[in-house]
Amino acid sequence: MKIISLQENLKKGISVVSHITSKNVNLPILNNILIKADEGNIDLIATNLEIGIIHSVRGKIEKPGEITIDAKIINEYINFLPQEKITFDIKDENIKIECSNYKTKIKGESAKEFPLLPEIEENNIINISLIEFKKALSQVVFAVSKSESRVELSGILFEFSDNKLFMVATDSYRLAEKTVDINIEKNKNLDENNKIIIPAKTAQEVLRIASNLSDDLDSSEKKVKLYINENQIVFELDDSKIISRLISGQYPDYKQIIPQKKETEIIVSRQELIRAIKASSIFSKSGINDINISVNAEKKEIIISSLSTQTGESVINLNGEIKGKNNDITLNFRYLLDGLNNVDSDNVRLFIVDNNTPCMIKNEKEDSYLYIVMPIKQ
Repeated sequence: MKIISLQENLKKGISVVSHITSKNVNLPILNNILIKADEGNIDLIATNLEIGIIHSVRGKIEKPGEITIDAKIINEYINFLPQEKITFDIKDENIKIECSNYKTKIKGESAKEFPLLPEIEENNIINISLIEFKKALSQVVFAVSKSESRVELSGILFEFSDNKLFMVATDSYRLAEKTVDINIEKNKNLDENNKIIIPAKTAQEVLRIASNLSDDLDSSEKKVKLYINENQIVFELDDSKIISRLISGQYPDYKQIIPQKKETEIIVSRQELIRAIKASSIFSKSGINDINISVNAEKKEIIISSLSTQTGESVINLNGEIKGKNNDITLNFRYLLDGLNNVDSDNVRLFIVDNNTPCMIKNEKEDSYLYIVMPIKQ
């Protein structure tokens, strides 16, 4: 095999795929990147058996072939090379690399033992704006459960309905839901399989690659493509494809825990509320992380308070718009801040029923994002 490509292209591609390689004692080939050159394509491939990433690199193929190489070594070495053309010449599993005045030889391994990535038929093709998709994913992924006791909660629910995608994540203590517009090119059995669960690790990898792409000047025009079958999904982002298994299982009916009524609605400055919560959190009880929100409808006041017998107490009064009755709720300040940090408006709306019902947070002017936090019962 002999290929020629630019350092910047190889550097980007190797960085994209090498991220999921790790030291694997039982299957050491997974520590490697597969370099495959055929049919006019130079592909860099890595997998950890749960996620696979393919990144296509522009370049010249003088002789087709394939080889695997240690991901850590090639990633580090390519970064030191000048931004010029690099030649890979492989003979007897030795990879000869030349770039300007740099010459090296790295020991490779045969590609025969490298796991084959599944080929997914492009039946269900869904297009989403890259910028919107990245933003939506980041607004929900943090709420995924870290526990493996309920495997379905360790991923993000994707629900497709009427050219909209609902992304949902919950760990039973808080829940985030984001709605984005999509375009469905091909629809084969998508109506029957309109709910799938994406592993959180897959979502984080997709978000990492999407974040790098969105830094480009022309990112506003870029799309993410999704291909879905019964148990796998492909995310296509520019020159990269992320292939992942889906989580099997039934996602809980989360809509039943979203409050359908409101006794009190608050509109308040998001930054002022965040500042008040952070100040009060200093005096919350260790391990409980509790702060109290009291609403005085007559005075249009929101009181953020906390009390610890060990450290002291805090009371902060904020002004805001209030509809409804006086109310009171105790919440975990960490969960509350997570939600507020993901609402993209100057003011936020808080909906309170009582101290036994989740508190709901929304953007001031639109409903595409909602976040709910379970109360701490006294």
